[in-house]
Amino acid sequence: MDLKRSITTGEKLRGADKLARIPVKIITTEQIPQKPEWIRAKISHPEEIQRIKDLLRQQKLHTVCEEAACPNLPQCFGGGTATFMIMGDICTRRCPFCDVAHGRPNTLDPDEPKHLAETVKNLNLKYVVITSVDRDDLKDGGAQHFVDCIQEIRQSSPDTLIEILVPDFRGRLDLALEILSETPPDVFNHNIETVPRLYRAMRPGSDYQHSLELLKKFKHLRPDIATKCGLMVGLGEVEAEVIVLLNDLSDHLVDYVTIGQYLQPSKSHAPIHRFVSLKEFEHYQTHGQLLGFKNIWSAPMVRSSYFADRQYKGEPVPQPFKRENILKSG
Repeated sequence: MDLKRSITTGEKLRGADKLARIPVKIITTEQIPQKPEWIRAKISHPEEIQRIKDLLRQQKLHTVCEEAACPNLPQCFGGGTATFMIMGDICTRRCPFCDVAHGRPNTLDPDEPKHLAETVKNLNLKYVVITSVDRDDLKDGGAQHFVDCIQEIRQSSPDTLIEILVPDFRGRLDLALEILSETPPDVFNHNIETVPRLYRAMRPGSDYQHSLELLKKFKHLRPDIATKCGLMVGLGEVEAEVIVLLNDLSDHLVDYVTIGQYLQPSKSHAPIHRFVSLKEFEHYQTHGQLLGFKNIWSAPMVRSSYFADRQYKGEPVPQPFKRENILKSG
């Protein structure tokens, strides 16, 4: 890609084109490592998967399940759930672990909140997760658009619980939180993604302390609303760093935590440093419980919105793993 050429509005950059300008360069992987036997996605209900995809396209909606190539898509779509991604499918950041396209986003669709609410009602969802791309081009980072979606859903589906997974609103945090605190969701989620040492490489344009403060500031504004945070492991962190990160989340008043294995979307993305053992995931689970989180889910296939309704209800993390596999992976 010619680094000097301008990017047109709506143009999607992926793979090597997307990552050409990040500060820590990614060396293309010759071969993506084979997943261990305890990391397997189940393919189920292909008809239901296609029905949901058709409905989303009719309403011009996007899901992070599709755009981020989530390995749990068959399981979630097959069960009639989806995590909606609003404000388009082009992100203003270039995180090398993420499969969402980078570029100059199109203008916001004023009808999107209405279309989203119609889809939530048509799918009869009792719990919905709404996330977004980063929109550094908007003066409020997209906070008002989140609120518009919350209001439309509550009007047509008043019994549906709403979780929002927000970007970091860097440079516009106070304005964004003021807007969101006036019409809050039931769960306020922001992913910290990885340990601070890896931020420059994995989250260019973001800041670890800023993400912590975002969660804590919202909690101070709305102590009645649950806060949530997710991270990935296998990117190059060590166990002690994750323990410190969990301590930081506890200190910043986070209620719910998710920890999952990073899986490389393509050879151009950040490489998998290691497959974390099931024993290590169990260690994080135990440490989080000792810290007093309302619920912590730590397992390879866990993602931030993975069975989010079940985590919110206090259920334990699903364990589709046999005990002998835990011993084998230790």
